Amino acid sequence: MQSQIRRSCKKISSLLLLSCLFIAANSFANNETVKSQNSAKLTAVQQAIAQQENNIFKTNKARSSIEKQLKQDDLAIATIAKAINSTKQSLQSTQKKISQLAQEKQQLTNQKRTQERLLAKQLRSAYTTGQHDYLKLILNQDQSEKIQRTVSYYQYLNKARISEIDKFEATIASLLTVTTEHLEQLVKLESLKESQQQQYRQLNNKKTRRKKTVISLNKQLLSSQQQLAQLKAEEANLTAALQKLAALIQAEVNLTGLSKLKKKLAWPVKGRVLHRFGSKKQGYLTWKGVLLGAPVGQQVHTIHNGTILFSDWLKGYGLLTVIDHGNGYMSLYAHNQTLLKSVGDRVETGEPIALVGQSGGQDQTGVYFEIRHQGKAVNPKAWCK
Repeated sequence: MQSQIRRSCKKISSLLLLSCLFIAANSFANNETVKSQNSAKLTAVQQAIAQQENNIFKTNKARSSIEKQLKQDDLAIATIAKAINSTKQSLQSTQKKISQLAQEKQQLTNQKRTQERLLAKQLRSAYTTGQHDYLKLILNQDQSEKIQRTVSYYQYLNKARISEIDKFEATIASLLTVTTEHLEQLVKLESLKESQQQQYRQLNNKKTRRKKTVISLNKQLLSSQQQLAQLKAEEANLTAALQKLAALIQAEVNLTGLSKLKKKLAWPVKGRVLHRFGSKKQGYLTWKGVLLGAPVGQQVHTIHNGTILFSDWLKGYGLLTVIDHGNGYMSLYAHNQTLLKSVGDRVETGEPIALVGQSGGQDQTGVYFEIRHQGKAVNPKAWCK
């Protein structure tokens, strides 16, 4: 009877285990399916944005080729600027390492000098005591106790000398290692400096080309009505893109939005406000965010933690980053020189996400900054202090 019960229990346990494995497999498959669907949706969003931009380009054929060239110039500058930023970080890291090694080298050199003086002192002491005294004491059989003490003293001195010699040799070996690494880091530093100079030359060449492109673009003058139509199309493109991106957002438990953070957030950059929220832009259009003037290359920081939803070039906004903060809140940062984060990256409050620039055909450097809630632009001044 008991054996039958045990067999039944084993069968039930086996069935439960198989059920759990089946459920886990389905859950994993579902997660993978969701990821695949989201990836496909994101690709569709990017294709829709590209199609919308092509439609905008077609509205003014005379400017379309120049505007496409502007996009290529902006992207080329972004690539080089990102490489320069990476090189700059490597330079800082290498210089810090060189400084540490120089201090370590100095400490070891001082330690070596101290050990040299101690060894010299011990050798002089041994010499002045004289080996003839040591032999004389051994041959003198009348003072056996004194002989024993003296022999012990000599043995102690000898051990101390051996110990100091071992320490001295270890110091020399460490000094050699540190000196070699120090020289290697100096060589690396020079290589990084040379690489940075080459990158700056490339950047200046690309900026010169971009400047010519902007001049050519400005020669294709638009009437007020055409400017209004273009700005309206660009804003509509941005709104459509944000709506499509919002559909991809999956709620994260630790993203709580910005509702409790009014007047508590820092601005993305420190700079003068060039255009305020709600002020006139063109015709009946108003600014949906603020334009902050700042020097090119300055870091742009996220106002709060979140996930990167968009990180690419968008007509009218140049290199643009959009961040989801949860509960329907988004922030966007436009006209950057380069973007430091990719779609899907998690960012923390105050983390650098881009470098200030003037992409998108701007004639001044700065960052265009918006906060949106449920797709509607809100005044950033209500959140940033």
